[in-house]
Amino acid sequence: MTIGDITPKKERKSRRSKHVVDEKAPLLPKHQDEHGGYDEFNGASFTGAVFNLSTTIVGAGIMALPATMKVLGLILGIAMIVFMAFLTDASIEFLLRFSRAGKTTSYGGLMGDAFGKYGKMFLQICVLVNNIGVLIVYMIIIGDVLSGTSSSGVHHAGVLEGWFGEHWWNGRAIVLLITTLGIFSPLACFKRIDSLSFTSALSVALAVVFLVITVGIAIIKLISGTIMMPRLLPDVTDLTSFWKLFTVVPVLVTAYICHYNVHSIDNELEDSTQIRPVVRTALGLCSSVYVMISFFGFLLFGDGTMDDVLANFDTDLGIPYSSLLNDAVRVSYVAHLMLVFPIVFYPLRLNMDGLLFPSARPLVLSNTRFACITVGLITVIFLGANFIPSIWDAFQFTGATAAVCLGFIFPAAVTLRDHHFIATKKDKTLAVFMVVLAVFSNVIAIYSDAYALFKNNSGPRA
Repeated sequence: MTIGDITPKKERKSRRSKHVVDEKAPLLPKHQDEHGGYDEFNGASFTGAVFNLSTTIVGAGIMALPATMKVLGLILGIAMIVFMAFLTDASIEFLLRFSRAGKTTSYGGLMGDAFGKYGKMFLQICVLVNNIGVLIVYMIIIGDVLSGTSSSGVHHAGVLEGWFGEHWWNGRAIVLLITTLGIFSPLACFKRIDSLSFTSALSVALAVVFLVITVGIAIIKLISGTIMMPRLLPDVTDLTSFWKLFTVVPVLVTAYICHYNVHSIDNELEDSTQIRPVVRTALGLCSSVYVMISFFGFLLFGDGTMDDVLANFDTDLGIPYSSLLNDAVRVSYVAHLMLVFPIVFYPLRLNMDGLLFPSARPLVLSNTRFACITVGLITVIFLGANFIPSIWDAFQFTGATAAVCLGFIFPAAVTLRDHHFIATKKDKTLAVFMVVLAVFSNVIAIYSDAYALFKNNSGPRA
């Protein structure tokens, strides 16, 4: 009896470990019976999966959340952060449920099952646009923080420039080249997303460091009586201030986008039934960090909170060791982005391979293809961040569209398509709401970006 209980368990675990390599391809591979030397991998742990998904969620957008409190007030702002966490959980549940029904093991496979090859290609293009844009923005931010930036004739010194003075080796291009070769490239070479679980844990820890510093400064200033009571509700006095409330919608809607990594994480789990707890734990962790950052960031800076709260840490905080704390915040944030890079790069490479080689064997089984795509994508990202100054403006438009498609429009479309007749009336109602919210968010984002771009371009000529 004892032997009978143990043997099936071992066999089930072995089947799971052999299935991992094939299941994480972006498209449904034709050669699912081939294995590439990962038989010793017994599946990802629950903790590692949570950290990987959390790192996918918490990127650069965390710095924009305190400014949403300035517009919405603390009560409505925090309520919206929590609401979007629940809505994201629902959209991911749609993905997983319909993937199980269609026996698909990737986001692209799910879109292909529901809408055919063109649906799959559209999904892959959106992942490429979104993730390339995100990674270029990360690299630009890293360059700005470490090497400094100039705008409107004013130079803002970077951390390295402030520490060591201006030298050739701490110039923007050199710093980004060293970062790319020394950090991004090695971390991008892992073939399993679970291999990034340690760096993901460190990335989350660095986000917590930023949170702890912010909380500490806020408490010190609160005790000293230099902090005013933050606004709890939005200040709506006219039609203009009412419409301004909607400008924060894109920030909140895209705050939890992680859908392109859910299948990869699910495929590597030792127990696939853990994916729902993994998703909810990651969303709970990230929403807690978001709420704390938003609350204490707005409490600390009040109506002076900038659109990117990191810019607030470029001034005197009015407490001892202000300069040291500013540098600690900026360095921890840059290190956080460096470790987020590979977790966002992972699905980018998979979907690029699926788009270029839809009928090829899984990417992990071809070292040549793996290396060529990795080098090519990193080169494109590096060149885009260094030599195409206006590329950020372009990705403000395309990125907003691609992100809401990945996070809400595609899961909702799959649910409304209901290829396997498993959607309930409640599911379809929620799916319609997601589409409306996503489209509205995208329109607001495009309008806001276009208005800001037009205003910036016309300003110097005035």
